[in-house]
Amino acid sequence: MRKLISAAFSGVLLALPFVAMPISPLGANVRTDLGADVERIVTHAVSAMIPAKGAGGVAVAVHIAGRTLFFNYGFADTGEKLPITSDSLFNVASVRKVFEATLVARAVERGELKLDDPVNKYVTELNGAYISKVTVGELAAHTSGLLLPTDHPPWPKEHYSLQGFLDALNAWTPQSGEVPGRQRIYTHAGYVLLQLVLERRYGRPIGELIERGITAPLGMPSTLVPERGPDDQAMMAPELLRRIVQGYGKDDAIIGLPGNQQGYFDFPGTGQMFSSARDLAIMLAACLGERPIDPKLHVALQASQQEAYRINAQHAQALAWEIENAPNLTIVDKPGGLNNASAYIGLVLERKLGIVILINRGDVFPFEAARQVILPQLAQLLRSRTPQAGLSARQ
Repeated sequence: MRKLISAAFSGVLLALPFVAMPISPLGANVRTDLGADVERIVTHAVSAMIPAKGAGGVAVAVHIAGRTLFFNYGFADTGEKLPITSDSLFNVASVRKVFEATLVARAVERGELKLDDPVNKYVTELNGAYISKVTVGELAAHTSGLLLPTDHPPWPKEHYSLQGFLDALNAWTPQSGEVPGRQRIYTHAGYVLLQLVLERRYGRPIGELIERGITAPLGMPSTLVPERGPDDQAMMAPELLRRIVQGYGKDDAIIGLPGNQQGYFDFPGTGQMFSSARDLAIMLAACLGERPIDPKLHVALQASQQEAYRINAQHAQALAWEIENAPNLTIVDKPGGLNNASAYIGLVLERKLGIVILINRGDVFPFEAARQVILPQLAQLLRSRTPQAGLSARQ
């Protein structure tokens, strides 16, 4: 497994109470051509994500044929009838992990850390028998074998201080014969530890590392990792708070105030990331090689998307990104979700095709629609078009 990880760096509208609200009108030639077909595919799939009388809404960005299309549905706040826009801020949950994986890939590219480095090279308090064998690359590829109570239901009530987290890691022992690097077990706690590795290596908080290393160079001003206040609300500037959506759960229940953050780790940097469809569309284009960026950052983005661990014939794990090998289509993606938010970013690299889906509900699964319906249909749409059939700009 460690050899596989290292190899990744060797080369590198509808009849519902919500309506589609594009941020700018399509040109007539687009609405009768590829753009209209994209809108039809997206709208049909999105209609199943929100109950007919349900609260909430969806922001979608599609990168296709060299352009980005935005589609917005429903409400950022149902009670206030505030519509979703491409600049609405959503909690993107575990989509944050692709940013940390990119930081790891960039550090490897620079020679500033190695994927085979033991984690306790950087987090020196870790000396337990199992955790001492875990590497940075195994954390990034979810193959460390770690699985804390915070990683799966039934969800615990206990929270971790930094010292409590380190103590839990030192005490952790295999539950079912786990061996570092020998299995893929998705773990949120592993990425909290990866955050600590990056912070210790560079002596800076994770939010600053993400901003300096990724979001500022790419021009993503609305993507940030705010600290969590005492009331579990994100601490950010008032002008950003005004753009945050209200989160909803099962049965349209309001969960928290706009800016609600949830987590089991009570130390800095462990809050969630917030972003918009417009900002994440920039990330899409960069990942697809469709945006001029620093070549070294481009190499890191590519490296983070390479297979690091083969799960089976259809599924593989990259650094944070997941790989789905379907017939005639390979999707590289990352879902994320909480009880009041759902998010998805997906890429079809060979087609220069990508999608972002952000939802202010926690009881939906956009990755299913993206993998099974939207991306396959968009890829088929591209295959059916001549190279000349393009899009007018809809930025």
